[in-house]
Amino acid sequence: MIAVHTNQLDIFKLLLEKGADINIRDNRSDNPLLYAGAEGMLDFVKISVAAGADTSILNRFGGTALIPAADRGHVDIVEELLTSSDVNIDHVNNLGWTALLEAIILGDGGKAHQTIVELLIQHGADIQLADSNGISPLQHAQNRGYQEMVEMLMNKRSESL
Repeated sequence: MIAVHTNQLDIFKLLLEKGADINIRDNRSDNPLLYAGAEGMLDFVKISVAAGADTSILNRFGGTALIPAADRGHVDIVEELLTSSDVNIDHVNNLGWTALLEAIILGDGGKAHQTIVELLIQHGADIQLADSNGISPLQHAQNRGYQEMVEMLMNKRSESL
């Protein structure tokens, strides 16, 4: 974890080669994959996934690495996790939110979050999966005036009918 926190990729690789536990967690419930995903550290995410990181381990908010990557606008991390790991795209965290919901609710509606919503839709995210209050991703996007996201979700909904 220190190697990840201090951005020492070579040390991180060496420790893994020497048998370090890729799934070890710190006192904040982070492990290398969770921390690197949330912080946008693509190289660490790639190496963690390649080393067999358990994508079902949850952070202190009950989320997978995909969720904070989506809400913080880390397009490259989201794409990497969706294409190179078995992360659960529709995992619901302690707030009752999926990666899709977080990208809309906590995102700024800009290009990065639009791309993330598009990636999540393309990779099969359940666009009907509402939050714990029953508000759908589409409703959240409409409420925030995120027209591009509204259109993506409406197009996907039309395809499903």
